[in-house]
Amino acid sequence: MSKSTSVYIPQESAQQLGNLFIVAAPSGAGKSTLIKEVLNKPTHTQAMQLSVSHTTRAPRKGEQNGVEYHFVDHATFTGMIEQDAFYEYAEVFGNYYGTSKSAISDKLQQGIDVFLDIDWQGARQVKLQNPTVIGIFILPPSIQTLQTRLSGRGQDSDQVIAKRMAAAQSEMSHYNEFDFVIVNDNLAVAHKEFEAIISAQRLSLENQQIRYDSLFASLLAQG
Repeated sequence: MSKSTSVYIPQESAQQLGNLFIVAAPSGAGKSTLIKEVLNKPTHTQAMQLSVSHTTRAPRKGEQNGVEYHFVDHATFTGMIEQDAFYEYAEVFGNYYGTSKSAISDKLQQGIDVFLDIDWQGARQVKLQNPTVIGIFILPPSIQTLQTRLSGRGQDSDQVIAKRMAAAQSEMSHYNEFDFVIVNDNLAVAHKEFEAIISAQRLSLENQQIRYDSLFASLLAQG
């Protein structure tokens, strides 16, 4: 009889942790479009999510708790501040908005990639508390293109657009605080670059060691 040989079949040995991405950009650079395109891909719908912030403002018509925002009262929000429950928070027009640490941690533990759509100031606060976060900054190909995109929306007056342009230049001056920069000249190309960054993080040594721990051990086993 021939001697039987056992064959090792590699399996994922542990749940791969999700990655936390910060995506920042001036208004009109295409940040929301890029995030939406990635999240709407059928292969990504269960593996990636946009972070849902907490807010004290009242829900608008059609908004659902836990979908657009986690709606809480002022007492609950200020209590969460005292408990250091937020990565970052801010008060805007009398209402608080914040990014919950535990809500994000729960998703990451499930292997879900989470995207934070925040500005450079919020990004700084998050990075101080979680250095593993991956920062992606989206830039327009030119100032003229940015202004054309803002005007083309048909949503704002010339005065509002001028304010957005002034804010954009201030925002863009912080691009070098991020890990990756995408110049959104062509949406299809920018989308591929965005996807490439996400894939690279999923294939990082740290993530792959968690995911394939038993495989690595078997490949290096003696005899």
